[in-house]
Amino acid sequence: MSVQPADASAALPGDSFAVRGFHLIEHILLILVALMTLAAAGIEVWGILAARTISLADILLMFLYTEVIGMIAVFYTGRGSPFVYPIFIAITALARLIVLQGKDMAPDKILFEAGAILLLAIAAVVITRAGRA
Repeated sequence: MSVQPADASAALPGDSFAVRGFHLIEHILLILVALMTLAAAGIEVWGILAARTISLADILLMFLYTEVIGMIAVFYTGRGSPFVYPIFIAITALARLIVLQGKDMAPDKILFEAGAILLLAIAAVVITRAGRA
């Protein structure tokens, strides 16, 4: 009679070549995303300084960059829910879209995007509270 391990993950070899390879690829891609985000933020700041003006769209774009960096930090620190940060990024992107195209958009499309923001916000609250339980 064989004895099954109490932990299902104990049956899988954690040090296999494939698992280590996937973790390495994951870390390399996260570092690449962080570097690209920092570069894009730097280019945006340079453009703001060159134009000598700051718009609401610029501020919302900087929030997008900040949230991407925050999502990477959550991955490395293990604190917080990694599922909530993509939702925050989507909310900020939709808000930026409304700000940039608000005057040219039909009112019903603005309401649909606002409804999407509300739905995403509710999802973020549900995921955050479910993670605490």
